[in-house]
Amino acid sequence: QVAHPESEANEVPRSKTLPPMTVRLPLATICVGHSWNASVYIVSMGVSHDSANSGSGTDGELSATATPKHPWWALAALLLGLSMIIIDGSVVNVLLPTMVDDLDLTQTDAQWINSIYSLVFAALLITVGLLADKYGRRLLFITGIVIFIVGSIASGSSQNADFLIAARAIQAVGASMMLPSSIAVINVLFTGRNRAVAFGLWGAVFGGAAALGPLLGGWLAQDFSWRWAFYINIPIAVASAIAVLLTVPETKVPHVGKIDIVGVLLSAIGLGLIVFGLIEGQAYGWWTAINDFQLGPINLNTGGMSVVPFAFLIGVVLLGLLVAWELPRTRNGKGTLIDIPLFGIRRYGFGNVVALVVSLGEFGILFVLPLWLQSVAGLDPLTTGALIAFLAVGTLLAGGAARGVSARLGATQVVRLGMILEIIGIIGIGWGFSTTRSPWWLVIPLMIYGAGLGFASAQLTNVVLADVPLEKSGQASAMTSTFRQVGSALGAAILGAVLFTGLGDDLGKKLDDLPGVSTPQAEQIVNSVQGSAGQAIVAMEKNPAFAPIVEDAKAAYTDSAKLTALVAAIFVFFGLMASLGLPKDSVADDTSAAEDLPVAG
Repeated sequence: QVAHPESEANEVPRSKTLPPMTVRLPLATICVGHSWNASVYIVSMGVSHDSANSGSGTDGELSATATPKHPWWALAALLLGLSMIIIDGSVVNVLLPTMVDDLDLTQTDAQWINSIYSLVFAALLITVGLLADKYGRRLLFITGIVIFIVGSIASGSSQNADFLIAARAIQAVGASMMLPSSIAVINVLFTGRNRAVAFGLWGAVFGGAAALGPLLGGWLAQDFSWRWAFYINIPIAVASAIAVLLTVPETKVPHVGKIDIVGVLLSAIGLGLIVFGLIEGQAYGWWTAINDFQLGPINLNTGGMSVVPFAFLIGVVLLGLLVAWELPRTRNGKGTLIDIPLFGIRRYGFGNVVALVVSLGEFGILFVLPLWLQSVAGLDPLTTGALIAFLAVGTLLAGGAARGVSARLGATQVVRLGMILEIIGIIGIGWGFSTTRSPWWLVIPLMIYGAGLGFASAQLTNVVLADVPLEKSGQASAMTSTFRQVGSALGAAILGAVLFTGLGDDLGKKLDDLPGVSTPQAEQIVNSVQGSAGQAIVAMEKNPAFAPIVEDAKAAYTDSAKLTALVAAIFVFFGLMASLGLPKDSVADDTSAAEDLPVAG
């Protein structure tokens, strides 16, 4: 188990700490948040009030300016603000097809809209947590609300892809400030059984909001506009900000160290360039340039070297420089973004590899599914949201059984069981992609997939952090969160590339065999279907003259979606293989872990 010493404000002297404590969290509700969108996975990763203290040297002591008379009202204020983050994150996949049609987005735009949130969130997670420790959690939470409102207004008023992508990035900045701050405040305001209840409510709100998001988004997109999925945040955010100011005291950690700015920049730019390469490969070519690229003095013309391999190379070099920068700082006791020696701990090192690899497949498939349901199966946004909501049913069922299963098998075995169920579910989703069967056949594999998430995600943090030294657990949990965020961003990019590359190749071959379609016409149709992320199929279907082309386009999209599901399942399988490097659990020890699931903090 991972436990943390804490000092209660105005009750425990600064030089004194309380005994280690654990916090019980409902497994089901924790996992549901992540199952909808990578941006909310931090829920199950357990970012703590210490998660920002990367190399800061702080002893984790807390001080509050005031103790609220009604801490439960303070909790309600925090949860109100957090609910909008989860709802907003979980609606995006359902809204994407509608956005594509309304804003004439390309498949590259759709991938960026989906990936930018996780990428920015991952880049800022540890840094903003440190700022919250240093300048105050309530201040960062309120600041995050303000920034999230700005991003929501910008998202809802977007008239083109670039503006929407930038607006989503702004939302991610605000969300990254709110999530770690909320957990830290709860740790200060509640103790003992009340703390367990508080975190239980916290997890329940996340689960409920995640399940509500797709349904709400589908309803708004169908009966009003996809823009209201962002505008609805404004009254919620204002109410939350006022309530937080009235009920939540300020808390800080004394003696917080300096932020590793160089580490933040190297990691953010390096990861950003790799994701750029994965997403833009379709637009600029994987090796030879198929379109001109110009950025300042850089000008790469069609026919020459594409910008994509350069992006990959520079990204990898920057991540290598990150490691070279962090190692000496770690040895000298300076503030670092990554505590590299921690990866020498077998359970932590292998566990993070599992977290990264599994997330490549887990959430990339959720980028593909809503696009296929609306472009090929012809479902409206509301029905799409209702169908995908069955994933949460599986997660909830697994959550109810996870404690007993963990007590019998051990946490590591539960994680492996979850990954096996995820593989079965993803393969079942691939089977469910069909032009002849009803899309409602996807209900069963979605529930199996959700059950896998319910088993695997909840216990993974417990497994990864089990052998981490107490004073390092905050940084370690934040780093694992970052690995999951990075994996989910890369997963959406990789599986998106697989989907649209396969779609273009397969549809091109099918159209070559279709009588009456010339080569230039075939190329135009392929570019239209591929570039619109499949929404051109919906438009062509309205004209009976295009019936043979629509039939081929749906078949090609379905075949490509099946291939994408297979790749996602392979990623999760690799994660399962990586988990074999984890040391065995003591079932006796895991019995207690099952009773009180600890959170880093």
